[in-house]
Amino acid sequence: MPDNRHRRAVVLTTGLVVVAAALAGAALLSLAVGARAIPFGTVLHALVSPDPNATVDLIVTESRIPRTIIGLLAGAAFGLAGAVIQGVTRNPLADPGILGVNAGAGLFIVIAISFFGITGLTGYVWFGFLGAAITSFVVYAIGSLGRGGATPVKLALAGAAVTAGLTSFTTAVLITDVDAYDQFRFWQVGALANRGTDIAVQGLPFLIVGALLALGSARALNALALGDDVATSFGQNVIVARLLAAGAVVLLCGAATAMAGPIVFIGLVIPHIARAITGPDHRWLLPYSMLLAPLLLLLADVLGRVIARPGEVQVGIVTAIIGAPIFIILARRERLAEL
Repeated sequence: MPDNRHRRAVVLTTGLVVVAAALAGAALLSLAVGARAIPFGTVLHALVSPDPNATVDLIVTESRIPRTIIGLLAGAAFGLAGAVIQGVTRNPLADPGILGVNAGAGLFIVIAISFFGITGLTGYVWFGFLGAAITSFVVYAIGSLGRGGATPVKLALAGAAVTAGLTSFTTAVLITDVDAYDQFRFWQVGALANRGTDIAVQGLPFLIVGALLALGSARALNALALGDDVATSFGQNVIVARLLAAGAVVLLCGAATAMAGPIVFIGLVIPHIARAITGPDHRWLLPYSMLLAPLLLLLADVLGRVIARPGEVQVGIVTAIIGAPIFIILARRERLAEL
């Protein structure tokens, strides 16, 4: 038995290395492919010793490096958050938006545009994060009311109700403010383009803390997957475990959504792919999700640049096209499993 565990650990560790190598390749591809194709040698030269007078080097350093960094950070955050929220709610169809992250971030960004006149993405980050955090707290507080505390079903219902209400408020503001709508729609579609490294720097502290909380919750999530009573018998404080996991989702998804917009399906699909490789053990599921999600996000971004040259399709649209059929398949499979 110990030999089997050791062999499994070696296989999964090797798999992580392979995925990390693939992610590095996707990052290099993201730097080289776009409306203007740039040879890999030129990309490496721009990374090592960029020439400020060379147009190609400026494209790499000023445009493609920031969007690649945002893709890596936001993808890792969405992947981790999706795996955590599915573990907390014990719902394989759960998405980070179940805590109202997207709706809260969207409403606060609309408020920032319409009432405070903020037009830059740098300002969006803080308002988006604040909205995601406050909304997630409200959802958890509502879901905790009554007997049993914050059960998975109550959290899902509270999230759906709050999301519906916030979306209505957002729509009400947008239909009365054309300028706010024009600015908000570019953020709402979800994109990596036209983002600067300053946005990544602002979101990085929240992402680091959120990732540490998420990875540190692996054992607790394994226990919660067996049910609250079993988790308690294993010595887990169910309320504290859920609070820490929810805090990780808020930090990860709030910052990532504020940076890149509400990119859909990454947090839903990636944990299923990772689970097919690792099984239900969150000690492996979370690291795999953290690497597979940015891999998919960067490849989707590259695909969006290639299929519409010289323009591009925003990555949020590409991930929706990829993710929607997978979601339907997963939903049908879960439905059949209940029959």
